[in-house]
Amino acid sequence: MDSKKLIAEFIGTLTLIFIGAGAGAVSGSLVAVALAHGLVIVAMAYSLGDISGIHINPAVTIGLAAGGKIDIGEAVGYIVAQILGAIVGAVLLVVVLGSPADAGALGNTVLADGVSPVQGFVIEMMLTFFLVHTIYHTAVSGTAGNMAPIAIGMTLVFSIMMGGTLTGASLNPARTLGPAIMSAGVFPWGQLWLYLAGPIAGGVLASIVHRVFRS
Repeated sequence: MDSKKLIAEFIGTLTLIFIGAGAGAVSGSLVAVALAHGLVIVAMAYSLGDISGIHINPAVTIGLAAGGKIDIGEAVGYIVAQILGAIVGAVLLVVVLGSPADAGALGNTVLADGVSPVQGFVIEMMLTFFLVHTIYHTAVSGTAGNMAPIAIGMTLVFSIMMGGTLTGASLNPARTLGPAIMSAGVFPWGQLWLYLAGPIAGGVLASIVHRVFRS
């Protein structure tokens, strides 16, 4: 396995957590949080995309593996690197922001009042479907050329603008898991399953739709 790819995934996910989750921790603006995440995707894709494809999201990696775009062994390596990057990114947030006193202190993704776990699962699944669907039909297919990172980043932006006030719009198991681990005493662990299963289901669904379009 190419260590450069794993390092790229580690750095990319660390950046996503430090900047994206960090924006959620320090800003009350949903637009700012959405742009922070989207711009990280664009910047990392242009700077490191030629090395690893810059998935920086286990749901993306699983979605692409389900479509046969990455082999299982490499996918496992990617996911490990992504989770480690997310944890280190969250550690750095604790260093600069202090220990979390509540569930949202590190930009954690948690359900809003009145949103049920099933509703949260569906929101995370569908928003991740939109993201991985865009990846398949721009970057993987090659139809968008050098504009693919912008299309992918903008998809993340509009997804967070829709779902941010409902679920935090994680769309990424590592995005939730890193801050959650560093907020162990205050994170609502009963919600974790939907932030793992929802994005993964969305990624796999996108791979199925892509197969249908390309069959």
